[in-house]
Parts: sequence; C-alpha cells; structure tokens
Amino acid sequence: MPEDRRARHLAGAARRPLLERATLPEEFFDPLMAAAVYDPDPSFCRWFVEPALYAYGRRRVMTALLGYLRTGTTAEIAGARRAWYCAHLPLRADRSPAYAPSGSRDPALDGVDDVVDQWRKSSSTQQCDHRASASPDQA
Repeated sequence: MPEDRRARHLAGAARRPLLERATLPEEFFDPLMAAAVYDPDPSFCRWFVEPALYAYGRRRVMTALLGYLRTGTTAEIAGARRAWYCAHLPLRADRSPAYAPSGSRDPALDGVDDVVDQWRKSSSTQQCDHRASASPDQA
C-alpha cells in the first residue's frame, strides 16, 4: 500500500473512535490541530478538526488556528486557512456524546464571535502586508 494511502487509512481508522468519545485527553489537542494544519488535502483536514470541535469546543479550535495564522510559516498559514473552513462545520447533538442527554453543552465552548473578528483582522492585515511587499517601491 502506498504511503499516502496508508496514512489516510490510519487517519480514517482513528477518526471514528475520536468522534465516539465525549471527551479526549488534553494531550490529543495539539496533535489534532497540527494534523489538521499540515494535511495538504482540504477534504481530510476535517478528519482532525471535527473530533476536536466536539471534544474541545469551536472556540478553542479556532483560537489555535488563529495562532497558526498569526505566527505560522507560509505552509502553516495555508493549512490554518484550510482547517478554518472545516472549523465552521455544524455541530449536532445526535452525532456526539460530547453533548448532555438533553442535547445541550456549555455555550462557552462554542462562542466564537470575537475569535472570528480577530481572524478577519489578522487575515486582512496579512493580505495588505503581502500586497505591499509584492509591489515595487514607488519612492
């Protein structure tokens, strides 16, 4: 089996057990975020973002991606942008035991308006900086 197919198979096998747990150990968070950011295929970065959304909350996931956007390498920034798209997946109480039997959970886990505003500002600043560095000096 080619190496990339082997990696996809392993990721697919790991995804289901991650989604089936109400909580995940703290030490899983950073590797899940790194896997989402470093996966070059936008279709597969979801496999890492989705379990993190359920287990750690949209706020924490988006805040981590914002960190990559602000301080990452060019490749990490591109990966964070791909993963950011996946971080907007709708969360469904019937899909994860991370919700109480009543179908609710702490709203603070998923409140992200301020993080989205920070993302937009950082993204906009980066685009302006990129345009300025790409254009020749008119001085």
